Amino acid sequence: MAAPTKGRSASAQSKPGRSLALILIAIVALTGGMFVSGHTTPRLGIDLAGGTSITLKAKADQGSAINKANMDTAVDIMNRRVNGLGVSEAEVQTQGTDNIIVNIPRGTNSKEAQQQVGTTAKLYFRPVLASEPSGAAASPSPSGSPTSGSSPKPGAGSPSPSASSSQKASSPGSASPTASATTQGRAVTDALKAGSSPSPSATPTGGSSPQATPSASASAGGKDTSKLQAAYTALDCTKPDDRAKAGNNAKPGDPTIACGKIGKGYYKYLLGPAAVDGTEVKKAQAVFDTQGASGWQVQMTFDSTGAKKFADITGELAKNQPPQNEFGIVLDGEVVSSPYVSLAITGGQAEISGSFTQQDAQSLANMLSYGALPLSFQEQSVTTVTAALGGEQLHAGLLAGAIGLALVVIYLVVYYRGLSLVAMASLVVSAILTYVIMSLLGPAIGFALNLPAVCGAIVAIGITADSFIVYFERIRDEIREGRSLRPAVERAWPRARRTVLVSDFVSFLAAAVLFIVTVGKVQGFAFTLGLTTVLDVVVVFLFTKPLMTLLARRKFFANGHKWSGLDPKSLGGKPPLRRTRRPAGPAAGPVDPKEA
Repeated sequence: MAAPTKGRSASAQSKPGRSLALILIAIVALTGGMFVSGHTTPRLGIDLAGGTSITLKAKADQGSAINKANMDTAVDIMNRRVNGLGVSEAEVQTQGTDNIIVNIPRGTNSKEAQQQVGTTAKLYFRPVLASEPSGAAASPSPSGSPTSGSSPKPGAGSPSPSASSSQKASSPGSASPTASATTQGRAVTDALKAGSSPSPSATPTGGSSPQATPSASASAGGKDTSKLQAAYTALDCTKPDDRAKAGNNAKPGDPTIACGKIGKGYYKYLLGPAAVDGTEVKKAQAVFDTQGASGWQVQMTFDSTGAKKFADITGELAKNQPPQNEFGIVLDGEVVSSPYVSLAITGGQAEISGSFTQQDAQSLANMLSYGALPLSFQEQSVTTVTAALGGEQLHAGLLAGAIGLALVVIYLVVYYRGLSLVAMASLVVSAILTYVIMSLLGPAIGFALNLPAVCGAIVAIGITADSFIVYFERIRDEIREGRSLRPAVERAWPRARRTVLVSDFVSFLAAAVLFIVTVGKVQGFAFTLGLTTVLDVVVVFLFTKPLMTLLARRKFFANGHKWSGLDPKSLGGKPPLRRTRRPAGPAAGPVDPKEA
């Protein structure tokens, strides 16, 4: 029985070069791939490189379920919105089942990007039934049927095939400061009766006293009309709470109230049913009018359904007096623009012009182009890191890693002496593999090295060193039993291997659970810990063990030099076990299993 065992052991000891060659080839291949890809450094996270990180939590309050399809759609829309701002390195990805992480690099208008990604963007085009300035300085009298001398409010644009300066106005609509509450209520009621039908054909046909069809009046009457009238009268758009609650839970087919900021002041609006849905806008872009005085404007292209609806509603609105010749572009319950109409717009194309800045025009075009999110999102956290702070944190993380590594090396040198060379070589191989793989994972799966990930790498130094220590101690145990180094290396390996696998499995399991149950930056720690744990197994099996097999053939280690860390006298070893020939015949006694 001894001969086959000896043969297997000799075979195992004679081929350590294969394992070393395999891991060397892997390192060369991965390093070559890193240089070919052009990504020679790990991709840094926001907390190290600088930028803004936003965590959003999905809410199922729009009749849509929180599922993978809706989350993927939301990620796609957010990604296009952020990229529409010119951010080429922004990262939008899901975390868990109901969270989305948006990472925006430094040098970007992070405030605007934050508004873009967090806005649901339910967009509707609603006819304006009445409007007036809101707040203490505003007139108490809205006019649902202003005189023909009234002009649109400041900032109102004109959607038309060819905008001209005559279609814009700069003075606010006239209103009577002496109007009574009764007059105000009657004006609002008339506007509701005139604009209650969701169909464009039911929109008033013009004049100072618009009339609605009987069916429209009936549908708008009663408690709903009184409630909306009271809500419009009481609405003060200068108050943030009133702005937030205005038009909450309004259905597209019902009239509603809303607020909008025009210039430096707020206006309140009474709006009719939605005539065109934002999903029917096929394309929108911000352009600068170089031939006229319109300045920045937004050009829209509708799909076939939207083009017909838009032509119908603009044709009806063009017959009315201000402000009932306007339509409100309502985004998430807020009027972002209320252009007036002077003629029917056909052809499926229109432009919104007004007192837009470049940023305002691009933001509105972005929202119109990419549509509404299928879910609403609540902002969980926003972290903004400057480039200087990110550099300081990276320096601190690297310094902590260097200190930890130096302490481990000092311990290994003092306690294991010559064996510390094996440990340090294994740490170097593990570090090279970790660095190269992290660099490749950046462009491959979007992995970013953040501060928690650096902490995970520092913790991994101890985990990796622990595996070497387990193996070294098993070898020393065999030497204490009186074995020479070469058989000690082979006999110690099965016991050490089992312990290393169990220990690394527990570490990997903890990292996997942490990665699954956490959201955000903590996942960087879990991912790095799991990656380095797997690499620890690879390095121990393919590098540390074969290297020990080769060193066991060198006299410095095989003879137990006092600086080798394997000196039998220092370890308190027994006299060497020697194989003796068994006497023949009945005189032969029992053989010690260790000697066998």
